[in-house]
Amino acid sequence: MSTKETSSIDKFADEIIKFDNSYQELDRIYLINRIRSLVGDECDINGKSLLELRDALIQTAIKNKKIEDTATDKEILGDQLMNLLTPMPSYINQKFWNLYQKSPIDATNYFYDLSRKNDYIKTRAIAKNLSFETKTDYGNLEITVNLSKPEKDPKAIAAARNQVQNGYPKCQLCMENEGYLGRLGYPARSNHRIIRFTLSGETWGFQYSPYAYFTEHAIFLAKTHRPMIINQHTFSNLLEIVKQFPQYFVGSNADLPIVGGSMLTHDHYQGGRHQFPMMKAPITKEIKLPFENVYGGIVKWPLSDIRLISDDPDQLVKAATLIHNTCMNYSDESVDIRAYVNGTRHHTVTPIAYRDGDNYIMDIVLRDNQTSVKYPDGIFHPHKQYQHIKKENIGLIEVMGRAILPARLKSELVEVEKYLLNESNDIAQYHKKWADELKSRYSFTAENVEDIVNSETGLVFSHVLENAGVYKWDETGQAAFDKFIASLNVVK
Repeated sequence: MSTKETSSIDKFADEIIKFDNSYQELDRIYLINRIRSLVGDECDINGKSLLELRDALIQTAIKNKKIEDTATDKEILGDQLMNLLTPMPSYINQKFWNLYQKSPIDATNYFYDLSRKNDYIKTRAIAKNLSFETKTDYGNLEITVNLSKPEKDPKAIAAARNQVQNGYPKCQLCMENEGYLGRLGYPARSNHRIIRFTLSGETWGFQYSPYAYFTEHAIFLAKTHRPMIINQHTFSNLLEIVKQFPQYFVGSNADLPIVGGSMLTHDHYQGGRHQFPMMKAPITKEIKLPFENVYGGIVKWPLSDIRLISDDPDQLVKAATLIHNTCMNYSDESVDIRAYVNGTRHHTVTPIAYRDGDNYIMDIVLRDNQTSVKYPDGIFHPHKQYQHIKKENIGLIEVMGRAILPARLKSELVEVEKYLLNESNDIAQYHKKWADELKSRYSFTAENVEDIVNSETGLVFSHVLENAGVYKWDETGQAAFDKFIASLNVVK
């Protein structure tokens, strides 16, 4: 064995022993043999940092024919290697709750730092994302172009067609993902860990998102695999979570297609340590609610948002439930709002809870997932004229003012900029009408084109959010919103 080989494997063993777990110097030979079993014996590749060492060991495994040079095999092996330095779930849970006795922030800081260091949170990939802010009538919106999630491996897609599906885990949010090896078409989770906690008498899990869309992007998931649903129990759960973790917001995607998230089959919420634009938006019209100690108002926001504030969580749950139950059965044909069509439900809400000192705050965003001949993708969904920028569902994160735009825009907007500068370009046809409209309003130079395109991209996103708003910010829409508020039996 060469010095180089010894150094490469020994360095990784060093990192494992230094990490926060039960390994000691006495375990060195054992760890070296575990690494060898995964990557093979012959190694002439080295690295410096922890992740560079991991990557070098993956290349060693390919060279030694331990794995194929495919995205799936490399992901599975990479997570197996990082699992060697990740403590067992029981150890992590015990340490988390011991730290929690001192401070909830100490506990989440520990778990977040661990999830970054062991590469469960893909920090290098996330760093590739593009982000900027755009000033709008609703405040500064946060615009991101998501480059972190890997493209699907064509080989894996082809092979997955012929793979027998065993239904384990049932979905990517099930607790059975903790330590799961991974397979073709299903992500590796060897280094994945979940904190257990009790919520309304049930066992729930708390983890971080591997491809975080914002700071400390957390997921709270039910132990039981069951569909998402929004009801009084949901509001109570959200407030209980922010009571346990007051530094975090937590919210739920809507429980219907089109207006919901991408994962409706498993009951879960999302949260984190981030103040979204919607949270900064002011109340423009106070409403009186038939509950003691609950302040309510309509928020100046492109979607229809009713904000509730109280230091009494029980009263807040009652107020949120009244709004939700009324919304579920409320129709107003004058503004295309229909609770049911041919027996199919179309109304729900997107609720978000957070704290401000002793006060609990809950934003209740009204949602409607109808389609029509004019709007086959959704009446309250990004309309066709804006789909060149955003055509996917408007879920929880975007409801709050943070755009998650597709990776294609990184290169496509560069071509738009070239077109605007009258340079040789390969502009996508679906951007051309927008670009021509921009040409009619601006004089573009090499110095200003990127800033203008970014700003106008953000403005398109603001229009997308307006499309998703049930009650528009015009005279007709606000009069209709007033009628809905009156139906809550409130006095304005």
